[in-house]
Amino acid sequence: MTDAIANRWTHPEVILVATSLSDLDQLIPLAFAQARETGARLILFHAIAPSATLNADATGMPYYDAWGAVDAAEHMLSPWSQRAQDLGIQCNSLVREGVPVEQICAVVRQFHADRMILGTRSRSRLSKMLLGSVAEQVLRSVNIPVLTVGPEAHLQVDSGAPRVVLYATTLRETSRPSAALAYSIAASQNAQLVLLHVVPPAEETSHKGLPIGLDSVAMRELRVLATKIGAIGSTQIEPVVLHGNPAIEILAEASVRCANLIVLGAAHRTPFERIARDRTVYRVLAHAACPVLTLREAGEQIAQPTPEETAVLHQ
Repeated sequence: MTDAIANRWTHPEVILVATSLSDLDQLIPLAFAQARETGARLILFHAIAPSATLNADATGMPYYDAWGAVDAAEHMLSPWSQRAQDLGIQCNSLVREGVPVEQICAVVRQFHADRMILGTRSRSRLSKMLLGSVAEQVLRSVNIPVLTVGPEAHLQVDSGAPRVVLYATTLRETSRPSAALAYSIAASQNAQLVLLHVVPPAEETSHKGLPIGLDSVAMRELRVLATKIGAIGSTQIEPVVLHGNPAIEILAEASVRCANLIVLGAAHRTPFERIARDRTVYRVLAHAACPVLTLREAGEQIAQPTPEETAVLHQ
């Protein structure tokens, strides 16, 4: 990752706010705070899926009403855009019709967005676990940091307490850019950076004759990582190794430390793998009490599902 890219991610010039409209009350305060902190321009964007433009006439016959749907969405976004401008924040609103993921990615490219804010508010227990296909595909498709606001997240009131950025790492080489980003954000916010790696339960590790805790290989690697990313800075970095389930331990550590932000790397998965595997990223997004920043890990290709996997996904 070049210094120019790191600076864009840490000090974005353009922040895209991708909203479902039902999450505006949750996203706007964070967007305004981010814009004031970084001086970024905001783009409030809503994509209308083609199916959402179907309406019914007096006889109950469906008809295509794209203009009506667009006008309604623009009517909801316009007051927020005006409110931002009243606060001295450069802001524009935009509504487009089409497949949401495709439209969001297109807007990222068009406006050269440096960061995205994305809501993941759920309507049911199932969607709370899966977080919806749009959020899943977006955070694994774009090459910029995505700040997600989950159903349990809230903005913390500045109480004067030390700020904490929690970075959960797999210790893979491809996670280095997200580690550098986490450090840069912590430094810009004068926050402590906690480097967390979760390994299998202590009983399982001890049974294999491997060292645990402070003597583990993971702790040594975390210390090396802390030295690399903090070589030229003064930000406090604390490496932590915990044993157990990654999602549970990440959420617990963030809660104990009252973390202001969780940073995660997001690797590519096929649709089948996203359902079949224990998806730490999505479980953290669903239950985190603070915003979660994800950055797609470099060097991974999007795998296409096989016909058999596609059949399973549509059952």
